[in-house]
Order: sequence, then structure tokens, then C-alpha cells
Amino acid sequence: MTPLGNNLGQWASKVEFLLAVAGNVVGLGNVWRFPYLCYKNGGGAFLVPYLVFVATCGVPLFLLETTMGQYTQEGGITCWRKLCPLAEGIGYGGQLILLYSCMTYLIILSWALLYLVFSFSSQLPWASCNNDWNTDNCVDFSIRSNTSEWANLNLTTSAATEFWERRVLSISGGIEEVGSIRWEILLCLIVVWIACYFCIWKGVKSTGKVVYFTATFPYAMLLILLIRGLSLPGASEGLLFYLLPDIARLIDPQVDTSSCTHIDCVFMFCRDCLWLCLLNSCTSVVAGFAVFSVLGFMAHEQGVPIAEVAESGPGLAFIAYPQAVAMMPLPQLWAICFFIMLILLGLDTQFVAMEVVMTSIIDMFPSVMRRTGRREGFLLLFCCTCFLAQLVMVTEGGMFVFQLFDYYACNGACILFLCVFESLAMGWIFGADKLFGIIKDMTGMRANKFFKICWLYLAPLVSLGTFICSLVEYQPLTFNRWYVYPAWAYTVGWVLALSSILLVPGFALYKLSTGTGTLSQVRQIGNHWC
Repeated sequence: MTPLGNNLGQWASKVEFLLAVAGNVVGLGNVWRFPYLCYKNGGGAFLVPYLVFVATCGVPLFLLETTMGQYTQEGGITCWRKLCPLAEGIGYGGQLILLYSCMTYLIILSWALLYLVFSFSSQLPWASCNNDWNTDNCVDFSIRSNTSEWANLNLTTSAATEFWERRVLSISGGIEEVGSIRWEILLCLIVVWIACYFCIWKGVKSTGKVVYFTATFPYAMLLILLIRGLSLPGASEGLLFYLLPDIARLIDPQVDTSSCTHIDCVFMFCRDCLWLCLLNSCTSVVAGFAVFSVLGFMAHEQGVPIAEVAESGPGLAFIAYPQAVAMMPLPQLWAICFFIMLILLGLDTQFVAMEVVMTSIIDMFPSVMRRTGRREGFLLLFCCTCFLAQLVMVTEGGMFVFQLFDYYACNGACILFLCVFESLAMGWIFGADKLFGIIKDMTGMRANKFFKICWLYLAPLVSLGTFICSLVEYQPLTFNRWYVYPAWAYTVGWVLALSSILLVPGFALYKLSTGTGTLSQVRQIGNHWC
């Protein structure tokens, strides 16, 4: 949600910049969130509102944010201070969401790293029920002859589920029961933070070299997994389940809300904007083919409906897919490929998110932060602070805390709220015509007038409508469809969401009360830039 300043001018080449952006726009959500949302919200019918939101909100806001960052050569906070002081709170809110996202992403990567280590075992530990952590209800779904054991699936648990919940997480009874620290996950978390630190500690000079591998390898893995998935028995049923449209769902507001909240607002530049946005959407669709071909195979092997094996988020990445690869020939190979892909997808997004936060802080305090060694020192402080805040997420009750952050602080209403005011601030207060002039000055080309319509009308109206729908259709967070959080936990969740939302009106009121953000000053700033 914040422009990336000082980027293209410092990258060693445009290729490195585009690879970094490509790595950021294609993340874990493309693999585990989009396919599930597509199936849950009417299959192919979900793609209709999704493409509408991409055209009216996604691409225009991509172009808007990068225009701001590239023209001002400032980070996500100081660019607002220069262009539209009244909306400086959008910058702060966006940085706070990025901070929350950094915390949740690193937890996911630590889980994936632990699974990757287990993937080198002679037998995948989630492939059988002959382990110390398994219960009497455990069922090995890879043994097709024991279908009688599956007569009542509500009384059984898959080996993959028990490995995830009882061995990896050792999950407690609820968020009230924090429990002890899971030391294996903690060790993986330390390793991931160290990798992130040394990959970006010199800024884009080091990140630019890393993205050559981290941004391209996941595409190779996704292609391999797609080819393998399509060759499995039952794959066609999975693809039909994924794409077969339910036309009646088109009028469901929940479908519109889900499709809009999946569109990530990141940092693009001008004529490359359309290609990178297209890359993001195409990757989501292709990932859906890869995932649901495998889920179709798993349902075929178990003899159950696909709806019973389709999960979202951690359930898809750490239960459904590991269970499926355990049924394949050479399961260790496919498990290693899958978890390496997950780790690299997450690392790419993490690199850019951390770089954005660092750039914003450095641009706010240039005289202090641009001294020799200050960047490395502050980055170390940032990593240590996030790590300490994450400790509660690596406990036995950590999954409940993780989902609270992911559901309230990193997605949904808070992102939609910032989208509404970002388009209003730049389209109406700063001026869409001035933005067009800036783009022409930078590229020598006139932007399509469709973007002006989007900035002025379509993006704010669509984002506002979806924001209202998300509140009207709000459903309290649950875990595994049975655990209901206590009332105080929902209060914490909404405090996390409001912590970024309230920064927008809060800073606007502050600027108006101090006389540093009047509309006349914004117009003078706009005239200065144009």
C-alpha cells in the first residue's frame, strides 16, 4: 500500500528492479489463497469480479503508487508528505500493515523450512500413522484398500493433519493456552531471519543479486508441479471443480469481497505495470491448476469429494498438499520441490516489504540514517524487534495468534480502507490531471484516460463498496471451523485492524489543526511538481 521510492535509481539494472517487483507480486497468496477462494466462491464465476477489480483497482493503483515513488524519489511516508500532506496517515498505515505482514510471513517460512528438513527423511513423517504423535483416530489415506475405515470421516484424522497439529505445532486448546515454545520452529525462525538480514543488509545492491534466483526458481517449480499434477489420475475432476462456474454466486457480495481483497497493491512502474499485473493474475490462475489437479488426485485416491480435501492457507500448504505428495511416486522429491517453492515465494515478498520499510525510515531521518553503518544497525534492530514480537507465535498456542494477525491486521478491511483514501487523496485532492502530467514528464508518453476515470471514480467507489460489504458480511474468525475465539481476542483483532485505519483520519486532523496540510498547500505542491 505504499510507494517504493529510491528504487529504480539505485538498482544495478532495470532487470533486477523488475525481478524484485515480480517476486513481490507473486507470493504465497497466489498458491494457497487464490485457488481456495476461487473454488469457494463459485469456481469460474469468481474470475469475473476478480478481473473487474484488477482492471478498476489493481492496475490503476499499481501505476499510481509507483508514479508517486519514482517521481518523488521518496519512501512510503515522505512521498505523501511532499505530494499530499493531509494523506500522510496513509503512508504510516501502509507501513504498519507491512510490519504486521513481515511478522506473519516469517512464521510461515519457518514452518515451510521445518517441513523441508523433514522432507529429506527416508519416509515422510506425515505419510503414516506409525509415529509417537499419532492417535487411534489416525487414518493413512494412501492405503486405498482400507476404505471401510473412512466410513465416518468425522471420527478420523489424516496422518498429515496429525503431523501438522500434534507434531509441528503441538497445538493447544485455544489462544488462552499459550503453552511452551516450539523450539524447532524457533530455530527455523532464527535461520530465516538471518537469511533475510544478510540478503538485504546492503540495500538493493545485495537484494538485486538475490532476486535473480529467488524470483525465477519458484516459476520453474510451479511449472514442474503443474505438469506432474496434470499427469495424475483424478486431475481432470479437480480442474472441473476449480473452474466450473456457479453463476448464482455472481450476485453474492461475499464473492466480490473475496476477489477484491486478494488483489495486492504493490509497486510498479509505468509501461511495465500492465505486464507485471498480468503476471500476478496469470500466476494465480496457473497455481490454481497446479493445486487443484493435485487435490483432484488426492480425492480420487481417497474416494471422497474434493470439497473435503480443499483447504485454505496453512491447511492447504501444510496438510492437503503434503498429504497428496505422500501418495505420489518419489514423494520426497515432490515435497522438497514444493517447500523450496514456498520458501522462495515468501522470501521474495519479504525482501521487498522489508526494503520498503527501511527506505521509508531512512527517508524520514536522512541525516541520521544515511551515515555509514546506520542502515545495517537499524535493520538488525528491526529484525530483532520483529523476532521478539513473534515469540508468542511459535508457542503451542501460536497458531491462534498467527491467524488473528493474518485475518485482522494484514488483510480485509484495513487494506480496502487505505485503497479508498489513497485514490481519493491523489485523484481529487492532489489532482488526476497533475498525475497525468507527472507520468508524461517521466516517460514522454500520455497515460490512457481510463486510468483517470479509475482514480477519480471507479477505484474509490469499488473499494468503498467492497469495504462496506466486508463489514456487513463480517464473520468472526474461527479455527478449523470449530474453535471460537474468546471475546477479548476479537477485541484485540479489531484493535490491530484499527491501528492502521485510524492513522488516516488521525493524521489528517493533526495536519489541519497545525495548519501543515491545508488544501491550498496541497494545490501549491501539485503546481510545483507539474
